[in-house]
Order: sequence, then C-alpha cells, then structure tokens
Amino acid sequence: MRRDDDEPGRKSRWPRRIARIGAATLAVTAVGLASPAGAHVTVTSSTTVAGAHAVLQFSVAHGCGDSPTTGITIQIPAQITSVTPTRNPLWQVSKRTEKVDPPVTDSHGNQITERVTAVTYRTDTPLPDGYRDVLELSVQLPETAGTDLLFPTIQTCETGESAWIEVPQDGQTIHELERPAPGFAVSAGTLHHVATEAQPAPAPPASSNGVTLAALLAGLVGSALAAVSLFQQHRRA
Repeated sequence: MRRDDDEPGRKSRWPRRIARIGAATLAVTAVGLASPAGAHVTVTSSTTVAGAHAVLQFSVAHGCGDSPTTGITIQIPAQITSVTPTRNPLWQVSKRTEKVDPPVTDSHGNQITERVTAVTYRTDTPLPDGYRDVLELSVQLPETAGTDLLFPTIQTCETGESAWIEVPQDGQTIHELERPAPGFAVSAGTLHHVATEAQPAPAPPASSNGVTLAALLAGLVGSALAAVSLFQQHRRA
C-alpha cells in the first residue's frame, strides 16, 4: 500500500491547507467544539474521559456539492500519540507518521518515538452524495482534562474537495463556520478497568457431593435388581 508521503503533490498541499489553524487552535473553547447538526464531517468519541482508550467515529454524509466522495484525510492532533485505524471493506487506509523528538513516555511507561500525524481513507467505490459512511480510529486520549482536540479533515471528491479545517476565533461560535474542523474536549472522570484474569470455578459444597454419590449408588442398586428380576423371569419361561 502506498503511503501518503510517497505522493509529493498531496504532501505539499496538506500543510498549506491546515497552516492557518495552528494559532487559532489555542483559542478554541469546549463550547465551540460541539459539533453542529449541519456539519457534514463530524467526530463522535466513545468516551471523552482523560487518559481513556476511545473509538472515534468520523461520519461522512455529504459530498463536495453533488460530487461523490473518494477520500478522507484526518489530521491527528499532537496531543494524541497512539492511533490505530479500523479497516473498512470499501476503503483503503494508510498512515502518515513522524518522529517524536524528544521521545515522550506514556501512562504505561512506554517510550513513544514515533506517532501518526494523519490517516487517509481512499476508495475506488465513491460514496455518493446523500449517503453516509463512518470511519473509525482507536486512540488513547490525553491525560489532561480540558484539552481541546481538533481533527482538521480534507474530503476529496471526484470533482473538487472540501477542507473541514475552520476553527472559531475570539467571539465566534462554531455555528458561524462554513466548514468547521471536527473536534471535542477531553473531560474529567474515572477510568473503569475490567479484570480479565481467569478465575477457577468454585468447588461444589460437601453436601452436594454427598447427594450426588448417594444418587449414583441408588442408580446402581436399581439396575442390579432389575437385572436379577429379568433373569428370574427368563428361567421361569
């Protein structure tokens, strides 16, 4: 599979399209990150709790005008260092990575030296305008509650493209933007870990063992008496 960074044209266009969001990201508030109902590329997280592992669903439900969608490139914010894309049968997926310098250590003590900066889904079966699809990424959220996460997204179509990269400025709401960047804010909360270690089955109580043994003996005695009775009837005959 060919990586995004093997395509000079695409690589050179992407930084220019998102360059203007860098400074604006710092001004985004949690309220401004709520996805508007009219947005055509949105993100929904299975959880927003700080430090949690979450599945992000990017919903695509509109083309570029009437043109079918052929590709989605999702920029990953620097605060996220662990990304695993979910495969989709109608899309080819590729990742763009960069070195982390200096390396960082995650909550499990693992040293992170490389991170995914963008994930691209492309399809040879274009998504028609008016139809919806969902693309998923598994990520680990930052440890700090209140962190604003933005995922600038480029939607490529058979004709044209849409850049969902706009960020609210001071005094502006997300509803005033034509093509807002998908995003949400990390929240405070408690992580719940589910134990996975197998536990041995409890031994049956002693009284249960006694009842079982008595039932077995009674069955054997009954079978023996039935055999004797059958033998005696056979001799009389």
